Amino acid sequence: MSNNNEDAPLLDDYVFKRTFTRDDPNGILRDFLEAILKIKLKNVQVLNAEIPKDILNEKGSVLDIRAELDNKRIVDIEMQVKDQGNISKRSTVYMSKNIATQIKTSEDYKGLKPSIVINILNFNCYKRNSYHSIAHMKFEKTRKEEYVDLGYKQEDEIATDVLEMHFIELPKFLKKNPEIKTKLDEWLWLILGREDKVEMSKLDNPEVKKAMKLVDEIMSDPKEREIIEARAMAKFNYDTGVAYAKEQGIKERKKTAG
Repeated sequence: MSNNNEDAPLLDDYVFKRTFTRDDPNGILRDFLEAILKIKLKNVQVLNAEIPKDILNEKGSVLDIRAELDNKRIVDIEMQVKDQGNISKRSTVYMSKNIATQIKTSEDYKGLKPSIVINILNFNCYKRNSYHSIAHMKFEKTRKEEYVDLGYKQEDEIATDVLEMHFIELPKFLKKNPEIKTKLDEWLWLILGREDKVEMSKLDNPEVKKAMKLVDEIMSDPKEREIIEARAMAKFNYDTGVAYAKEQGIKERKKTAG
């Protein structure tokens, strides 16, 4: 699956962000988040709906969607097509930003809103037998030499409830090839460009169908197409340049070592 895949335009981070932020966020974006987080939401507010003006110059950048949920949680959603070997660090940075931007010297920590980072990956990243993995900051098992009998029948496992990461690995979803039984199934098949499966869905989700229409509108808009193609070319040139620089670096190191 390529970054410029005509059959799966939502794999492109620009198309992904435009689709989920140009409509009322309490429509398709809320439905998408409910499908991933398995919670009911009343209000979703997008915090970074604008597209950077210098988007074509930011060749190595990845567009994200940052939103506030029911005024209780901050979520960041990212679509990543290529494995750059930095997903865990990127997620940590985004999660930290969600926390740091809330902190002011005069505020109490009690008002801190949980940070959720959702990574939609077009590659396998973790050695886990699940296409949707959820991570929290957990305690390690109590060491025998540090055990104190305080009468707890069940110990706390989560160190903090303000940090949460989601990793959705699309190749694993494809390998499972599930029938559509949930909202998340619908959304993932749509992202993978399988509208035929979505159309056959018994759930008949109107928000998914609205998203399908929005994608068609974006892909048929000449101005949008120009941005999509120019950004894809800029990314290709950037990746090619990075690969060439690495290759030259390896050659230089070999010369020095020799």
